[in-house]
Amino acid sequence: MSVLALRRNRFKSKPQSKPRWKWPTFADWRKTVRRGALLLLLAGALSALIWALDRPVRVISIDGSFQRVSPGQIEKAVAPYAKAGFMSADLAEIQRAVEALPWVDHARIARRWPNSLRVSVTEQTAAARWGESGLLNTRGELFVRAASHVPAELPRLSGPEGTETQVAQRYLSAQGRMLEAGMRIAALRLDERGAWEMDLDNGVTVRLGRRDVDERIARFIHTASQVIAHRLTEISYVDMRYSNGFAIGWRNPSAPASTPAKHPDDSDA
Repeated sequence: MSVLALRRNRFKSKPQSKPRWKWPTFADWRKTVRRGALLLLLAGALSALIWALDRPVRVISIDGSFQRVSPGQIEKAVAPYAKAGFMSADLAEIQRAVEALPWVDHARIARRWPNSLRVSVTEQTAAARWGESGLLNTRGELFVRAASHVPAELPRLSGPEGTETQVAQRYLSAQGRMLEAGMRIAALRLDERGAWEMDLDNGVTVRLGRRDVDERIARFIHTASQVIAHRLTEISYVDMRYSNGFAIGWRNPSAPASTPAKHPDDSDA
């Protein structure tokens, strides 16, 4: 064997032997038992503490500005969950139960030592009617489908099922511009064909059609409203469904002809 081969063999690592398994000694068993006993002791202490704190709920305090929801309704919704005890009461379940009440927009539940729950409630704000007796909030959500009392001053919105938010957003977008121009929207409708129409509080109906609705509202505010301003009591409707003008419908058929609009948009008619 060459000298080079001998040198290589000298640097080869010897195979390591696998560690042999050993039976636990008495000291090992004692350490394991001590750890287990400590864990059991901690778990027992924690259980005892929870048991001691989980006393019956004696007080349900209710906080909020109430006009449509009564504290009695809220207390009735909370009561079944409060029976579980101060610590074991499920606050998330209580919140869902309170928010399921009509006219409740948001609820916040908190524990108050030693035996009470505090319920803070924010009521819905009705921004518009929906159909005959539904109510929409400021986010365009239908929160009451059949209200027993509908404020008469609210604008009336309507449209196919599922379009509540779409109609509410268009109303909120247009109403600000109309108010700046000295007008107010009393009703806004979206029909099954997708055509829009709004009634003003002065009794005039504005026909907007299906296309370029925002642009037509702007054109009505800046142009048509100036033309009709002094004859509102004589006008039944203003038709904005024209590419180069608008038409006026008079309450009296013998009234003067409407503002010329040569080419109505047939796709909206």
